[in-house]
Amino acid sequence: MTIFRSLFDVIGPIMVGPSSSHTAGAVRIGLAARSIFGEMPDTAEITLYGSFAHTYQGHGTDRALVAGLLGYSLESTEIKKAFQLAQEAGMTSSIAVSDEITEHPNT
Repeated sequence: MTIFRSLFDVIGPIMVGPSSSHTAGAVRIGLAARSIFGEMPDTAEITLYGSFAHTYQGHGTDRALVAGLLGYSLESTEIKKAFQLAQEAGMTSSIAVSDEITEHPNT
């Protein structure tokens, strides 16, 4: 049996929404990509599949991916301004959607 020591072990950290999987998860993906690159990319061409492709604008997935690429954390209120901040930092990005079937719905 798992014993939780804190309410936050169950609920999770406070983060910018509106969707924890489509916003916070996307920030983590952006941060992981930035870590692989070693720095902010000059250009990001992002293709979304599955549920990300269907809901990215309403759930903030597009902004969250860009915020992660810029190096912002899950808790940052700057996520909502990611497109503006990317432009100011000299990073361009594009979002494309694909109906290709993937193994995981949040690809």
